[in-house]
Amino acid sequence: QLQASGGGLVQAGGSLKLSCSASGSISSTRIHVMGWYRQAPGKQRELVATLTTGGVANYADSVKGRFTVSRDNAKNTVYLQMNALNAEDTAIYYCILTHYGRSYIYWGQGTLVTVSS
Repeated sequence: QLQASGGGLVQAGGSLKLSCSASGSISSTRIHVMGWYRQAPGKQRELVATLTTGGVANYADSVKGRFTVSRDNAKNTVYLQMNALNAEDTAIYYCILTHYGRSYIYWGQGTLVTVSS
């Protein structure tokens, strides 16, 4: 399973760090990509940032320069450091995971981030 944590309420301009750890059967197969998507109220789910085991990162344009995705591969954990948060970052953040050679995406349960202006 994927267990996310770190969401909460923060003022605009503030920072939060999300964490997501993989455990159980999904962590026993070679992990390729871990990362984050988000879904704001009334909007479609969108990519935030992903990071491959090899270190290749991909960011949404809206978060470049403000968010940093990182991983601890030994712990099967992905992090999302979010700085300079604004109201548009308010969303449920979901962590994701894929395995090498497989297209299936595993989703975590989501953690709510609320940015007050």
